[in-house]
Amino acid sequence: MDYSRFLSVVSASRQGNPERLTHDVAKKIPSAIMLSGDMPNPNSFPFKTASFTIDDGTTIEIGEDLMKRALQYSETSGIPELLSWLKDLQKSLHNPPTANYSPDQGQMEICVTTGSQEGLCKVRLKAKSNFMTDLSPFYQQLKALGANIVRVPSDKSGIIPKALKDILFKWRPENGKKPKFLYIIPNGSNPAGISLSTDRKKEIYQLAREYDFLIIEDDPYYFLQFTKAPTFLSMDVDGRVIRSDSFSKIISAGLRLGFLTGPKPLIDRIVLHMQVSTIHTSTFTQASDLDLLQTNGLILPWKQLGSPILSRNIVVEFYRAQRNTMLAAADKWLKDLADWYVPTAGMFLWIKIKGISDTHQLVMEKALEKGICLVPGRGFHRDSSEPSPYVRASFSFASPIQIDQVRANCPLLHL
Repeated sequence: MDYSRFLSVVSASRQGNPERLTHDVAKKIPSAIMLSGDMPNPNSFPFKTASFTIDDGTTIEIGEDLMKRALQYSETSGIPELLSWLKDLQKSLHNPPTANYSPDQGQMEICVTTGSQEGLCKVRLKAKSNFMTDLSPFYQQLKALGANIVRVPSDKSGIIPKALKDILFKWRPENGKKPKFLYIIPNGSNPAGISLSTDRKKEIYQLAREYDFLIIEDDPYYFLQFTKAPTFLSMDVDGRVIRSDSFSKIISAGLRLGFLTGPKPLIDRIVLHMQVSTIHTSTFTQASDLDLLQTNGLILPWKQLGSPILSRNIVVEFYRAQRNTMLAAADKWLKDLADWYVPTAGMFLWIKIKGISDTHQLVMEKALEKGICLVPGRGFHRDSSEPSPYVRASFSFASPIQIDQVRANCPLLHL
């Protein structure tokens, strides 16, 4: 596939940073005498060792040698050991058809990012291109990337393939060039909390092939699914999926570790962008998380991969219980005042309030005065001034007692 048609002028013109390239090559040669670059001497760093106790009682030790490496500059795409582990992970979870392709065919490649949002910001593709999506918290971010937003209708099962096809089929030259990108959160979507069905994913992927667009699969709630569903990456026979994953919901939000998986020609472009911006994700974060993953392994609720850290049953069951607590409260107190879908993943309940056209004042003034924090629906529209009868409630953080206490103060109950 010729990926150049998806690149912005800036992205297409980027070349490798010689200092970064020299550094990355030298890292692979332990005996190299480092006279290039501006690497500080690690013997001058104040931190010498570290020890972490995790929730099962085991301890992770970072000795002096590893600490020197963890506090130093590292490869832009990620430290090799973590990249190798992540590639094995993606093959085990998704079995991407592109894993064994050649680079020009869209061979699967990975780069580590400082949280999934950095990866999404770096997917700087065709400037001023038309970008399709449904409800999204990233409208302003997409606009900042030079994208024109095309809203695709959705329902309780996610984006509606027929509506997507109608947009593409009826596209007119006066609207600009046909959209080349579809941005989608397929599981536990933010804000609606819904997951795209397998059949719809297959239909959407076929439309991507027919109308030649890329799918940006942003899946931060993949490890918080209550039932497993196949991914776009697992269907990607053409090399037209860029997938964003995050460890923020299951290891640490503050450590900021995510990764992008996609066709090598496009991931290489993203790495070039990182070379002149963030340089690389924190080496300490990568090294400590890798130690955690390698030491404790990975057990998913639906598949044994030899390790208990990522999306352990306890994590999924915690969020399932939180969801059920909020659903019970909503059913008890909001049954005649609002409508909602049952979330199948993630951490959000998307509530439509009956009898009002816009929740902004209700949420930003009345609810806050009562100490209740919600998000008004208009914040997820392309035009943030457009009225919305929806509010987004998160069940991730509040305790069951606090969720139950909302009934006494929530202005939704006193409309």
